[in-house]
Amino acid sequence: MELLDFVVTALNALPGEKKVWAVGERIHARLADAGLEPVGLFPVPTSVNAITPLVGQILVESEAHHGTGQIGQLYLFHNGPRSGATYESVSQHLLPLDAQWGLRLAHLPWPTKSLPEVIGGQEQTLSALVREYLFVSLFKACAESLASENASRLAAMQRAEKNIDELLETLNQTFRRLRQTSIDEELFEVLAGYESLSRGTTR
Repeated sequence: MELLDFVVTALNALPGEKKVWAVGERIHARLADAGLEPVGLFPVPTSVNAITPLVGQILVESEAHHGTGQIGQLYLFHNGPRSGATYESVSQHLLPLDAQWGLRLAHLPWPTKSLPEVIGGQEQTLSALVREYLFVSLFKACAESLASENASRLAAMQRAEKNIDELLETLNQTFRRLRQTSIDEELFEVLAGYESLSRGTTR
């Protein structure tokens, strides 16, 4: 599995103890076999409506561990769609939000001329914005992963349909050839019988 190799390579390059949460039983088993026993398992969302509850569960779990100081850094790994029906493994560094992230965010142009105003404490506003950032990042990752899987399944179905069409065409050609051969043999038998009868009549 391409994602598994990508995750193992990335995590092995990071120092310290790793705690891994898996989304889906298949990647959970693969991670365990690779020596990265997950500490948690989340169900795979089967539709867009199932993504929001999943993201909520992940946020609650990560905040519980991050608040107790058990998590220093938080990384997100998933499959992202590419052109056509292909996909690639991608990663995102979610926490902590470093100075480079803040600098990049500060240089983004504001879409309107009306600048936002902070109502209430800045810390509460920043905390709410960070939670929203994490929610959007996780939702986007789940949506991209789901889209990648569905695109891969669709491509597999299209390949299978193409193979079936090619097989049907081959079988039809074989049937037509055998049918024509059978007709030719029957005609040859009729002609041979007619010639035999003609020679008998002539005698």
